[in-house]
Amino acid sequence: MTERSEGPPLTSEELAERKMRFLFALRSRGVTDTRVLTAMEKVDRGLFVRGIFADRAYEDMPLPIACGQTISQPSVVGLMTQALQVNPRDTVLEVGTGSGYQAAILSQLARRVYTVDRYRRLAREAAELFRQLDIANITTITADGSHGLPDQAPFDRIIVTAAAEDPPGPLLEQLKPGGIMVVPVGQSDAVQSLIKVTRTATGFDYEELRPVRFVPLVEGLGSE
Repeated sequence: MTERSEGPPLTSEELAERKMRFLFALRSRGVTDTRVLTAMEKVDRGLFVRGIFADRAYEDMPLPIACGQTISQPSVVGLMTQALQVNPRDTVLEVGTGSGYQAAILSQLARRVYTVDRYRRLAREAAELFRQLDIANITTITADGSHGLPDQAPFDRIIVTAAAEDPPGPLLEQLKPGGIMVVPVGQSDAVQSLIKVTRTATGFDYEELRPVRFVPLVEGLGSE
């Protein structure tokens, strides 16, 4: 874990206690997959939260980041990652880089992660953080994520960190047979469900996981 944004550095005992509380909160909210918990223990969320909210990085709550976006609460990150069932040889597409935290978690579980954001600033800052952390298996791209990445498709896993009215057709098309996509779906920010989509030999199976609240999935590039 990291240091406080203000005041003296945390002692090793305080760091250990914070990490223990963080992992306990994840388990108590249903994140039980050992590989996912290990990845979330390894990736320091504090490095992905800046400014006045930095000292709240280890609380189970979403926090504001640049460009009017948010970093999801850790338990939701854990549950989405767990539902994705990432294998070590998988190639994963993430739509909505944001802070880069979710992609960093996925990088611990997959062979290759492609992450796309419509905001150039967010993609640039996340890519720089990945470089500082020596994470070499993430490719960060500024693009309209609602169209996926046709040149890199198909993908074993796709995760969308913004809410669409329906699972986007272009993303469904870029999912391999047997592949899994996890996406929040809803027509307003007040009523959304996290959906797990599995591509089968004959079509798609849909499983509703839990209610969530995400920023909307918007087409086109952002202004920043």
